[in-house]
Amino acid sequence: MKVINKSLFLTYLYLFIYILLSSGVILYNKWVLSPKYFNFPFPITLTMIHMGFSGAVSFLLVRVFKVVAPVKMTFEIYATCVIPISAFFASSLWFGNTAYLHISVAFIQMLKALMPVATLIMAVLCGTDKLRWDVFLNMLLVSVGVVISSYGEIHFNVVGTLYQCTGIFAEALRLVLTQVLLQKKGLTLNPITSLYYIAPCSFAFLFVPWYFLEKAGMEVSQIQFNFWIFFSNAVCALALNFSIFLVIGRTGAVTIRVAGVLKDWILIALSTVIFPESAITGLNIIGYAIALCGVVMYNYIKVKDVKASQLPTDSLPERMNKDWRAEKKSSNLYAPDNIDDNDTSSGKVSSMSDMNVVDEEVPLMASSRLSHIGRSQLSSRDA
Repeated sequence: MKVINKSLFLTYLYLFIYILLSSGVILYNKWVLSPKYFNFPFPITLTMIHMGFSGAVSFLLVRVFKVVAPVKMTFEIYATCVIPISAFFASSLWFGNTAYLHISVAFIQMLKALMPVATLIMAVLCGTDKLRWDVFLNMLLVSVGVVISSYGEIHFNVVGTLYQCTGIFAEALRLVLTQVLLQKKGLTLNPITSLYYIAPCSFAFLFVPWYFLEKAGMEVSQIQFNFWIFFSNAVCALALNFSIFLVIGRTGAVTIRVAGVLKDWILIALSTVIFPESAITGLNIIGYAIALCGVVMYNYIKVKDVKASQLPTDSLPERMNKDWRAEKKSSNLYAPDNIDDNDTSSGKVSSMSDMNVVDEEVPLMASSRLSHIGRSQLSSRDA
């Protein structure tokens, strides 16, 4: 009984840490970038600081302290997989952070409800998923809710909305590419090796827009460069990567989805308190509630599809027992100690959109999950 209580305690502790760090990084970025507060209106520079810090830490962990071993990375895999994934990863962070300059945190979270819609569209266009009427209706409900929420936004800004939506679609395309490219190569990346390979490449991609868009502005403006603020901000972003990996290792997809929804509501409420100008209206809430209903129904359909693909026709007691074991098994699949290159016993996951449970602020985590799951899919098909 004590073991069960300790396990539950650790699970809720990791979920609390994830929600705290995820909300904290978003609010911290908004505070740093906003002209009304710290006044560092250079989102590309801030993103490059995150990537540079993450790349340096992962290099020390891989090459100096040898905490983990690097994977067998050939030039072909790096050129055809890591580079395009890093490009869209850098783009999603660039556009997402730029949106903080123009629109409120609360409205940004409402727009992020479009993430399943964008992922489904990209997956269908790339041929990794098929359009179904039940999913299409849910996505239509999400879209209608976001439109209503946008109509009710007091400080609606077209530029900020376009930046955020572009970042969402860039991230959706990155998720699809992660499945298509890494799955075919059978490459397994843990969070440290993901940062080791992807962060430096993303830094290089960000240098180009930084040179043309922010370099001149930083030279003429009076910049407040406080080392401890940027250092702590980068540490929080890096810690969020690892907290998500801990959560994935102890919970299933359903729990992560519920935690993500809870985090969004908490973040919307906190942002209105911390940033008084981020006022929300009744129409905002109604629109977001409608969109959230569509997201919850979509999550239910995808989780049900996953369980249906894992469970054969059994009696009710056997089905209930296997349902519990499948949830436990999906939790263990993502744990760092349980990732085995020779494991071919994992259940099959239906599509790319099933994996859209990762926090938007740290999409690197999807690489390790998708690559391992993709190989499990191929193994189960061959069997």
